[in-house]
Amino acid sequence: MRTRLILVRHGESHHMLDGIVGGPRSCRGLTDRGRTQAATVARRLAADAAALGDAVGEVAVYSSTLPRAIETAAPIADAFDVVATADCGLCTWHYPPHLDGIPKAELDTRYGIPGGGVFRPFQVGTETWAELVTRVSRSIVDIADRHRGGTAVLVAHTETINASFHALGLLSPYIPFDLMVDDASITEWCTDDDPTRMPPPRWTLVRFNAPA
Repeated sequence: MRTRLILVRHGESHHMLDGIVGGPRSCRGLTDRGRTQAATVARRLAADAAALGDAVGEVAVYSSTLPRAIETAAPIADAFDVVATADCGLCTWHYPPHLDGIPKAELDTRYGIPGGGVFRPFQVGTETWAELVTRVSRSIVDIADRHRGGTAVLVAHTETINASFHALGLLSPYIPFDLMVDDASITEWCTDDDPTRMPPPRWTLVRFNAPA
């Protein structure tokens, strides 16, 4: 049975244009352009599923708990006649309340920690990159387990999609390159193996950062 995970980055959001940290308090959701992008990606995924027919299996839709991801997931869930499930494990950085809404330029200039990196936080009170990878990877693998033989659409963030390369591609916590992820882009992984077996299953990266 083939299991498919489709990761979608949220559409254009107000926090991106405002240049602020978009945490639970300050995220104001999608712009008009972002809502158009969300509708477009919903149509694309529905068309892809129709082309696959029965091979797509049952479809589930998940999102992070931030408004920009929830709003992006809504038309996708409607396209498949399901209810989207919000999962905090799919969120971007878990910033503490005092950083929620500040200009991103201040993250390093005012709050940065010297030597921040994979196992040391970049700012006081934030997760390390390794902690984010572990949190997101657990959610991704749990979702794959729940929907083995079917398709799960995960609407989230750049960091979530980056973490999928660790969760499914088994990369180490540190990788010496960056990934550019566009608004409302599509990344897809699939496997014919048991998603939770040991040794870990072999996943195939079907597409990355594909436009809707």
